[in-house]
Amino acid sequence: MNMPAVKYGQIHQAFYSFINDEVLPLVTNNQALNIAFNKDTFWADFENLVAQFSPRNQLLLQTRQILQTQIDAWHKNNKSYTQQEYQAFLTEIGYLSPAAQANNCIVTQNVDDEIAHMAGPQLVVPVTNARFALNAANARWGSLYDALYGTDIIPTSTGEEAGGYDETRGASVIEYAKRFLDENVPLAQGSHKDVKSYVVYYHHLLAFFEDGTQTGLETPCQFVALCGHKCEPDSILLKHNGLHIELVIDSNGSIGKNDKAGIQDIRLESALTSIIDFEDSVATVDAQDKIHAYRNWLGLMQGNLRTSFTKNGVQETRTLNPDITFTGTNGEDYTVSGRALMLVRNVGHLMDTELMQDQQGNLVPEGIIDAVVTSMIGMLDLQKDSGIRNSRAGSIYIVKPKMHGPKEVAFTCDLFSAVEKLLGLVANTIKLGIMDEERRTSANLAQCIEQAKERLVFINTGFLDRTGDEIHTSFQAGPFLPKGQIKQQPWIKAYESRNVNIGIECGLLGIAQIGKGMWAMPNEMQQMMQQKVDHVQSGASTAWVPSPTAATLHAMHYHQVNVSVLQAKMLINQTQPQSQLTELLSIPLLPEDQRLSESEITQELANNIQGILGYVSRWIQLGIGCSTVPDINNVGLMEDRATLRISSQLIANWLEHKLCSEKQVDSILQSMAVIVDQQNESTPDYVAMTNDLDRSLAYNAARRLIFEGGEQPNGYTEPLLHYYRRLAKKQSH
Repeated sequence: MNMPAVKYGQIHQAFYSFINDEVLPLVTNNQALNIAFNKDTFWADFENLVAQFSPRNQLLLQTRQILQTQIDAWHKNNKSYTQQEYQAFLTEIGYLSPAAQANNCIVTQNVDDEIAHMAGPQLVVPVTNARFALNAANARWGSLYDALYGTDIIPTSTGEEAGGYDETRGASVIEYAKRFLDENVPLAQGSHKDVKSYVVYYHHLLAFFEDGTQTGLETPCQFVALCGHKCEPDSILLKHNGLHIELVIDSNGSIGKNDKAGIQDIRLESALTSIIDFEDSVATVDAQDKIHAYRNWLGLMQGNLRTSFTKNGVQETRTLNPDITFTGTNGEDYTVSGRALMLVRNVGHLMDTELMQDQQGNLVPEGIIDAVVTSMIGMLDLQKDSGIRNSRAGSIYIVKPKMHGPKEVAFTCDLFSAVEKLLGLVANTIKLGIMDEERRTSANLAQCIEQAKERLVFINTGFLDRTGDEIHTSFQAGPFLPKGQIKQQPWIKAYESRNVNIGIECGLLGIAQIGKGMWAMPNEMQQMMQQKVDHVQSGASTAWVPSPTAATLHAMHYHQVNVSVLQAKMLINQTQPQSQLTELLSIPLLPEDQRLSESEITQELANNIQGILGYVSRWIQLGIGCSTVPDINNVGLMEDRATLRISSQLIANWLEHKLCSEKQVDSILQSMAVIVDQQNESTPDYVAMTNDLDRSLAYNAARRLIFEGGEQPNGYTEPLLHYYRRLAKKQSH
């Protein structure tokens, strides 16, 4: 590795060239930025920042380990205790922080409407896959007809044609969609399904029926714009609960020609925001991987990212969608964004990177490099006043995962302030999203928000990582319940509701998002529509979905529930979050009087081990950080490192407390490797583990994640995954 020497250490040559040749010229040569940024001193300033923050980063990691050691020892010595004794201990060691100030409401400014004032779905997508990243950015609008026709929302009927277009199914889709219109943008009289034509008369939308009668909208102001002539519009734009609905009219279209009103499609405003992910959904283990990720982020912020691929035998090219301009009710331009607002998720505090070394030859924390580079690239968006823009409010949005408690949030805020100074940005230009996915953050969420009150734009919950940390933190307390039963325990319910209550108490309404986690089954959309409405009814303003199609379907929930009205009611009648702390800190252990049968233990081990192998084999061999992985019943599940963390920690916990044996786990590992290999027979470039289990990097990585799970820092999977992925890349060369 050729690294140019600089004042305090060394820099990877490829990274040095990427920044100098591809990023700095764009930043320093653009007069529109109007900031005091000095290319000549950039690297020295960058190194000064690294030298300032690297030791602090290391101290935070040491604190994590010290606290974990103390908690492990306490549980070993206290098999019987009260919640009061437990909380007193956590307070004594500094795990629980002093209460936040009474006036800790956030004061973040310059926040885009998609975050501050709108409620709708959110996508999370790996930055390393340009096609997926573009799909997510373009998922602001989606066809309701396509989403309904192509999923299990409408059950398949007997005799339905395979391939091609099935007219019976199509009729069911149109009926469903027209019913959606009647429920959310109803006519004053009659139904949208009976409309013969739509006409705009002055500022109003009129609907004409076949018998010559006419009516307007029950709520006339829901009509906001149109395209085309008022008497024969090409499309009608409606608005409900802050979200747009577009009626696309084409009486000559494949669908419109058979529709009374000539409606070719109904398009919904869907993914309001997307998180472009550098963390759990990617496998970036070296300089080459990171530069590829940064280059894709650069393309997104410049607005010129493009990718070509073959789909169904046809060559396609994908780019970012432009904005869409309609004619408003007063004849003025009515422009809506064609893209989801993009946030970027940096890595956490744990991992180091070969991109830079300090003077002692130590690798630099990857999160520090991410903060500088993603912000510097994000500056390119701030220069724009037209074209492909991201933030119209002039902000850069960084989501920071895996922070443990308020001191780590304070560190991140200090880091962002230093990055702003380095780049010449106005204070608090870089906004912060806090992922409430670690137990110490959940227990001290108000205090975390207090530390970030000037730049906070986002909090969310995530069951999988949060459960992984729940298990690892209380690893020595006893054996945990099976994964499915953990979801039903008081702590998870307190976690989900307390997060919203604290967000409301801390003034997030009208400023920041309160988010919920992922629906993990991308092919089970009927179940999603039945269950994920709970996220909206909880008062959350956004929730993660696994695909653009899922975003369009989930958008219907935000028409069903007016989140802003619901949140206002919750603000008046909110539950005091502190009263839920005891439940939050209750540990979901297997009760002493509940014995699991051998078959229950075997089934739980098999389910988790199959999932571990299915995910790890793709991560190590193919560098795929997030994908739909078939479970033991061949149901496709969205898997990333969070799912791996919970499964590996659960089995490691059971081994620690003798619910299972090493021999039993090894036996199941071997049998599940056969199943996973069979499930991946058609996966290009997949290397079967069972060809040679002893030498299989993927198999050995999975095995170590289980048997060394208790030793991994906070139960994280990155150290072992990175080690084996680098070996796999070395072997392939």
